[in-house]
Amino acid sequence: MQLINEHESIEQARDIMISAIAQSMVIYGVTPSVGRIYGVLYFSSEPLTLDEIKEQVAMSKGSVSNGIRELLETEMITKVWKKGDRKDHYIAEKDYLRNFITFFIKKIRQERSLIMKAAEQVEPTLIDIANHTTDQHVKDAANKDLALIKDSHKYFDWTLQLANAMESGEIFKYLPKTTEE
Repeated sequence: MQLINEHESIEQARDIMISAIAQSMVIYGVTPSVGRIYGVLYFSSEPLTLDEIKEQVAMSKGSVSNGIRELLETEMITKVWKKGDRKDHYIAEKDYLRNFITFFIKKIRQERSLIMKAAEQVEPTLIDIANHTTDQHVKDAANKDLALIKDSHKYFDWTLQLANAMESGEIFKYLPKTTEE
């Protein structure tokens, strides 16, 4: 009887942790359902199939499949082969620091790419207006916008350096990883 209560207590503890993982991932723009999928895989002692995950998170197969795809893209989970089974199996990357770094490098590069493409698109127009308009207010507005875009380049150069330092591990010279004694 006590063994059953202990097993139930472990399951309840896992459920609490899985809920916390799901809620914390919302902070980073990840849906709670994707967070639950990750949490289930994180606490699983063996690789799970899509159907096994679906049962544990009580979501539709399509929702689980989309969540799996998102987690694969951010490298928070990995698809693995299991001998004797044709279904795909998945395991979680359990190194939180690695997950954090991979996720933020991807987001930093996405942000930079979006803004830099927009800047490349609008800068020629603003330069043309600033150089050819006869309206001083329009010229001032174009030059002001060009200055703001130029200032944003400094930020995006810095974020690229940050992403590169995170990716190469150079950042750990300045912010060492904590190690277990």
